[in-house]
Amino acid sequence: MRNLLDFIIRNYFFFLFAILESIAITMFIQNNFFQRSNIINSTLELSGFFYQKYDNIAQYFSLKEANRKLLEENAKLRSKQLNSFLVTDNKMFYRKDTLYRQQYQYFGAKVINNSVNKKNNYLTLDKGTDQGVKKEMAVVSSAGIVGIVKDVSPNFSSVISVLHMDSRISSKHRKSGQIGTVVWEENDYRYGYMKDVPTHVKINVGDSIITSEFSGIFPEGILIGKIADYTVIKSANFYNIKVRFATDFNSLTHVYIISNLMKDEIKKLEVKSQNE
Repeated sequence: MRNLLDFIIRNYFFFLFAILESIAITMFIQNNFFQRSNIINSTLELSGFFYQKYDNIAQYFSLKEANRKLLEENAKLRSKQLNSFLVTDNKMFYRKDTLYRQQYQYFGAKVINNSVNKKNNYLTLDKGTDQGVKKEMAVVSSAGIVGIVKDVSPNFSSVISVLHMDSRISSKHRKSGQIGTVVWEENDYRYGYMKDVPTHVKINVGDSIITSEFSGIFPEGILIGKIADYTVIKSANFYNIKVRFATDFNSLTHVYIISNLMKDEIKKLEVKSQNE
């Protein structure tokens, strides 16, 4: 304390000057509207700058939680889309019956591993059996199809990407309704090929290719991509249609897993028919 008092006494001229200067500046600002306005504006600009930087940093660290909530909300909305429901109008009505029964249910997942440059590509997702994931569930992005669940552990799942030599997706030319199969034949992750479309069907570059009602895994109407080019296989009278995928497989971060709520019922019926 004594050292502090000695310091103040030795430098009292400086402290006195600082106090008087502060009083003078305060009186000048209070009695001069223009100067007061400029200082206030400068203070607001400075504080606004720091608040903005702080807000940007806070938003960055909250992005993970925001993305999770957004993914869950989008999954709920997708589950309510019309193509997630099966029409069950059998002309028999009961008080608790409805014309539509939900067939597909969506839930979000994060991509934690992905490849696009191999002959057979896979993805790994952060959802497994503990979260309701099963084999042969469809996986899509916000833009289009992604793949099919192959293996599942309690908290993770492995997905066969559309970029796989064994991938076969039942597809449809949206305008004509013509059914075909989309496969992947090359190392370019941006393109696949649609097969089995006869040449009498009128197609154009830019036409949409979607999943068909015969997929069994994907809901009908999910976008696969758009026609980028096509040639005619003259010996077979079929097109070889080059399709640019709607999904950018090289930048996948979040996807939706689709559960077919009626899959077991359909399988049991098909097995029964085959055994008869």
